[in-house]
Amino acid sequence: MTENPASVVDEETFSVRRTIRIAASVDKVWRAVTEPEHISRWFGRTVLDGAGVGATGTMTFPDYGAIPLRVEACDEPNLIAYRWGNDDAQDARPEVLDPETSTVFTFTLEPIDGGTQLTVVESGFERTSSPLENLESHRTGWDSELDKLVALVEGEV
Repeated sequence: MTENPASVVDEETFSVRRTIRIAASVDKVWRAVTEPEHISRWFGRTVLDGAGVGATGTMTFPDYGAIPLRVEACDEPNLIAYRWGNDDAQDARPEVLDPETSTVFTFTLEPIDGGTQLTVVESGFERTSSPLENLESHRTGWDSELDKLVALVEGEV
């Protein structure tokens, strides 16, 4: 599995960023970050009603429950952005996505020699119930989840 640097927190912009290399084509990585059946294998169980900008659904994690999710932007196969409501201040109903307390994570894919460079940036933590705590929690979360993504995508034939 390709070794990658850890996520970085930027307290000034209330964002988390991680750039990784994956020894797989942009097409393969694109499917892994956009198709619910693939996202569910490395992240949280994902259900989307529709595809493209405006598609809504949920992402479910063990011990956390279902959280609302919406596709905010899409430029296939270069960029996809999701808004999710996973803050404690978020309405408990999974069908409600509060723009006042939700964050946005954006995947940017670039072809590189030997595979794909994937950058994720999650922003909007200044609007959450505990900005600094949430930044650190999501920093460690992106480390774990993206390592699973690399292992999954690189392990497939």
